[in-house]
Amino acid sequence: MAFRVDVQENAPLDARAEQLMVPMRDGVRLATDVYLPKGAGPVAAVLVRLPYDKCGRYTFMPQIAPFFLDRGFAFVVQDVRGKFRSEGETIAFVREVEDGADTLDWLASQTWCDGDVGMWGDSYYGFTQWAAVASEHEALKAIVPRVTSADLGGLFGPETVIPLYLGEYLANYWLDNRIYHWDIDYGRRPLSEVFDPGFDAIGKRSLSFDTFVDRSVRGESLMTFPGPHPFDVLRIPVLHTGGWFDNIMPDQIRDYSALMARSNVAGLQYLEMNSTDHENYFLELVPIGPDDDHDANDEALARMLPRYLGSALDFFDVFLKGRDTGIPRVRWHQGNDGWRTAPSWPPPSARELRFHLAAADRAAADVEGGRLVAAPDATTTTARWVHDPADLVPSTVVDPFAFLRELPDERTVEGRSDVLTFTSDALADPLDLVGPISLRVEVASTAPSTAVFAKLVDVGPDGSALMLTRGQTMVRSPDGSRAVEIGLAHAGYRVLPGRRLRLQLASSDFPLFLPHPGTDDDPWRAVAGRPSEQTLRVGGASNPYLSLTIAASK
Repeated sequence: MAFRVDVQENAPLDARAEQLMVPMRDGVRLATDVYLPKGAGPVAAVLVRLPYDKCGRYTFMPQIAPFFLDRGFAFVVQDVRGKFRSEGETIAFVREVEDGADTLDWLASQTWCDGDVGMWGDSYYGFTQWAAVASEHEALKAIVPRVTSADLGGLFGPETVIPLYLGEYLANYWLDNRIYHWDIDYGRRPLSEVFDPGFDAIGKRSLSFDTFVDRSVRGESLMTFPGPHPFDVLRIPVLHTGGWFDNIMPDQIRDYSALMARSNVAGLQYLEMNSTDHENYFLELVPIGPDDDHDANDEALARMLPRYLGSALDFFDVFLKGRDTGIPRVRWHQGNDGWRTAPSWPPPSARELRFHLAAADRAAADVEGGRLVAAPDATTTTARWVHDPADLVPSTVVDPFAFLRELPDERTVEGRSDVLTFTSDALADPLDLVGPISLRVEVASTAPSTAVFAKLVDVGPDGSALMLTRGQTMVRSPDGSRAVEIGLAHAGYRVLPGRRLRLQLASSDFPLFLPHPGTDDDPWRAVAGRPSEQTLRVGGASNPYLSLTIAASK
């Protein structure tokens, strides 16, 4: 049987837009759709630069355009270099600063544009906004980067656990102008060759993937800005927009926090977080049925779009048109409760709550495991588990970008002997998580280094276990003598009465993350691994704890 590769080709052009081939400084032309509002111009424009087909159903740009036109904006959508109808070499991240500047040059000079431009969009087309900021172009007046980060290509360092799903993304989406999908045999070794059957069938390789493999193990970012980092030259307002269940949320909140720490630009930062995942599925709609799946259902898409776009439209009304609509500095959806506002994030009244780990000798016994308790345990107990590269802890979600559509139950891995759990008593009152979450532990290993994956889980009365947030780190020289802090990102979520919190610990999460071979070998190119034993002590002199940021009691 022939190896099957599914190919996404160009969708038909939208008759409501005019496609233009916009020249860049090196002569390469980028395919650009222009939607103009009715009435006399010139007007401010909103620009989107994306790699997923400006006319395709996945990004629904033709469906989005009317919302911007109705507000009186020109709406401009461009296929980035090397993707779909645009010319040039296909490689992620590398040319977006220059191409963004050249596109802004062209756009600001059009007779229908008044010279003011905003940028909007998700994920990679959130990154292209940060790249345009790095160009310091004077026409750019405001950006709304959604579910993204200025360092989307990864900030790899000695403590980084490498996301294998980023490799899959680069292999499938950044091979040439089109997008490819094929079944991947993750049992293949070495993992650097796991995508080769697809490359062989197509007849070419992804330069972006090969670059990722080479750089990630050396602790080098996949991309670098050719000039200043965008944070160093930012002079325009930013609405950071994301979702609590988005797999890129930790990086987006890191961006917001880093900019808020800079006194010269803190006043330009706005934040809106929803109870959504990367693909904009809503917590309140789970389980997602066919009637609510906007990826396939046009009626569901029509219901979703106003919620998806509303805050961005208001933001551009203020910063491109000068209309004062009273935009809050921070607005977030508190899962299971509703929308809230504050002058900053976390809310100024928030406080820390610690849960201490106890009964470690029970942590690998069953799903319930050890305990999360209010005070340190005077009794020392020990948990041991084996990380076996030949029997890895399976990832509970297949597509981390559509977490809420899948809504995995963590019980599928809890109860394994290589997965530790610590569970609290049932809550008597609601508990509002409103900020950063972290874990402090001391881990020893027989290996020269080890990965530690941590998940915070909401456990229902029926035992169902929903992951709220997660974090992971690589521990070097793990002899158990020093505390390791693992950031589990942030949450805006109400844990309801009668439910329990659970901490889950493991040393692998495959195939979402590149597994540790148990040796000093390159994890991409290792063919065989070596089992290692991990040790966690709690109680007595050791005091591991889970730190939550919670709303102050009313």
